[in-house]
Amino acid sequence: MLIGELSRRTGVRPHLLRYYEAQGLLDPDRTGGGYRAYGEDAVTRVVQIRRLLDAGLSTQDITFILPCATGAAPDLAPCRELVDALHARLDDIEGRIATLTRSRTALRAYIEAAESRIPASGPAAPA
Repeated sequence: MLIGELSRRTGVRPHLLRYYEAQGLLDPDRTGGGYRAYGEDAVTRVVQIRRLLDAGLSTQDITFILPCATGAAPDLAPCRELVDALHARLDDIEGRIATLTRSRTALRAYIEAAESRIPASGPAAPA
């Protein structure tokens, strides 16, 4: 199938499919005219990529994970390297969440301090 059909079947725009190819996530054949030609397995592969991206993984992470993926869910093969990579990614996400939580707490404290020093408005001026 050509890129337009893969796009229609997966709901992923052609420019993203080309990006996935550039990242090594998709490997289409080429027609005699130079067009990308995808096999039926490309539909499942694109669904896997989208779901892994939705989980917060980078395309670099996904490049490492895809060889262990089967099915559209995707199901991941139980291998130590894969589990270690997923734990590292989760640790990174949790670290960013902790940083954002600290930032939110600090901003709330600054807002409260500033608001407490705003003078209360007096009676309304006569019209």
